[in-house]
Amino acid sequence: MLVTGGGSGIGAAVARRLTAAGDQVAICGRRADALRAVAAETGALDLVCDVGDADAVARLVGSVTAAFGRLDGLVLNAGVMEPGGVAELSPAGWSAMVSANLTGAFLVARAALPHLIASRGAVVSVASVAALRAASGMGGYAATKAGLAMLTQSLAVDHAHEGLRANVVCPGWTVTEMADEEMAAFGAERGVGVPEAYQLVTALVPQRRPALAGEVAAVVAWLLSAEASYVNGAVIPVDGSAAAVDPGTVAFDPRVSLRLEGGGGGPPGTA
Repeated sequence: MLVTGGGSGIGAAVARRLTAAGDQVAICGRRADALRAVAAETGALDLVCDVGDADAVARLVGSVTAAFGRLDGLVLNAGVMEPGGVAELSPAGWSAMVSANLTGAFLVARAALPHLIASRGAVVSVASVAALRAASGMGGYAATKAGLAMLTQSLAVDHAHEGLRANVVCPGWTVTEMADEEMAAFGAERGVGVPEAYQLVTALVPQRRPALAGEVAAVVAWLLSAEASYVNGAVIPVDGSAAAVDPGTVAFDPRVSLRLEGGGGGPPGTA
């Protein structure tokens, strides 16, 4: 198995779960120290690689297949997030996300594909609920994650007849190192700590809490396994039912308190 972005968060949780089940796992990323720590804990093979570099990706896949003799599963988890809608996001921020979140996934999948077809293996891409629903100030990130989902479904459509399975998980807020940093900034603006910030951002999530990285990893591991043998091209939210919420009915929830703010547009036909 190869897990990109395996030095922290969901990628590290996937590595822990797969190695605990006896799988041979390679993890890659750009931070050698973080990879080394996960490798020491799990026994995974750690390989430094910028997935946006085609030559580095070719060396990565070659190293994994040389070490393991084959490649049965690929988890496309590497990614970065730059906040901002189209009006605010810089071209450099856009390019960084396209490179890591989309081009990197394409390059790794393309290099790994012959080996995965030979082993009748599986790909799981870690996208986001942002791939399914638009959010304010997240246009670039959402676009790259939506692209990742479609890239993965295209793999399934093109290569299912050759035995490949390719599926997508779309996590909502998940407790990870990166999310902790976002919660620290979000909470600081409101005078609350990280735990309270997570409570605020998941207040409209029906399960009323963020996911744990291990909960997302469990779905990834299942999709890689033979138990999901006829699941192909699926896009699965792992979000506590957040994507199922109809925002037009939130005001009717007795647990929710809303306030009116000026500056909004009126209904059709109003000035």
